[in-house]
Amino acid sequence: MSDREFKRVASLADIPRGQTYCITAGDVEILLCHAAEGVFAVANLCTHAAARMSEGKLRGCRILCPLHGAAFDVRSGAVLSRPAREALRSYPVKVEGDDIYIALAE
Repeated sequence: MSDREFKRVASLADIPRGQTYCITAGDVEILLCHAAEGVFAVANLCTHAAARMSEGKLRGCRILCPLHGAAFDVRSGAVLSRPAREALRSYPVKVEGDDIYIALAE
């Protein structure tokens, strides 16, 4: 993970624990999720029906799609329930002090 370029995108003050925060990096919408386990970043569009995940609910490490209720694990983007079948893209995150950084490149 050290060879990736991380970019500062937000501060912890922007995202209370249990909440989400949507950012745009280039033309990509990314959802930052502040769970009890830490801050995680996933694509903001559901892989099932392209609904904005930022309009859904964060429950622990699960984000629920507002359209059909598909659930994803914010730590990895993995599908947790149907109707989704494809994982959300996830992004590496690091927190330094109050600053949140993500790596966009593969």
